[in-house]
Amino acid sequence: MIPVRIAAWGAVAPGLDSPADWQAWARAPRPLAGECRPDVKFLPAMQRRRCDGLSRMMLAAANACCAETERADVRSVFASRHGSFGTTVSMLEVLAREEPLSPTQFSHSVHNAQAGLFSIWAGNPELAQSLASRNETFEHGFLEAVCLLSREPARRVLFVTGDEALPEPVSSLCDDPDPPYALALVLDRHESDGGPALEFDLSDADPAARPDWPGALEFLRWWLVEEGELRLGAGPGCFRFRRAP
Repeated sequence: MIPVRIAAWGAVAPGLDSPADWQAWARAPRPLAGECRPDVKFLPAMQRRRCDGLSRMMLAAANACCAETERADVRSVFASRHGSFGTTVSMLEVLAREEPLSPTQFSHSVHNAQAGLFSIWAGNPELAQSLASRNETFEHGFLEAVCLLSREPARRVLFVTGDEALPEPVSSLCDDPDPPYALALVLDRHESDGGPALEFDLSDADPAARPDWPGALEFLRWWLVEEGELRLGAGPGCFRFRRAP
């Protein structure tokens, strides 16, 4: 088991903005739907105007949990199954009309756009990784963050994951719940820094069925209600989270 601590967390989803909102949802979870446009006034005006929906959510979650004093030095992992797919679809529609593409829109459609925007906003030159792993994107992103901690245990890692609802005509192709959301976690290995710890490993046991909300939010629900163990995964094995004794 790999021990890790959650030093801070932040999350956004439709109708859920504050820690109190998330605590209430964790006690009585329900499927999520609707738009999610968090306030990103903390961003400079130019950068704020360039953010699409996914970027707004992921940066808002990062801002909620990563203190200003450590943003410029933290290593980061950004994970999204689909990335800025709404931006991609809108560009394809522009091409279908035989109109010129916007260079700014194109630059913000790549999968590491949110990592780049965070780096610019925070003035952070440190290692940043972006990944996607189908419907196990949260689990593999968490694993990547833990690997970074293992390489340099004395340094924290910011892990940000999120997705936006897929637009037509591709929304019917998604095999998982797809409400817009973002979750950010600051992970460390320092017991002296406080905060409850968890253990993370791989298990051969079959995971439980997926809930009616993304796996990242199921993790947050589990963490907030202080259950003992959580299993996530879609393959023959699964990822197991347990509260450290």
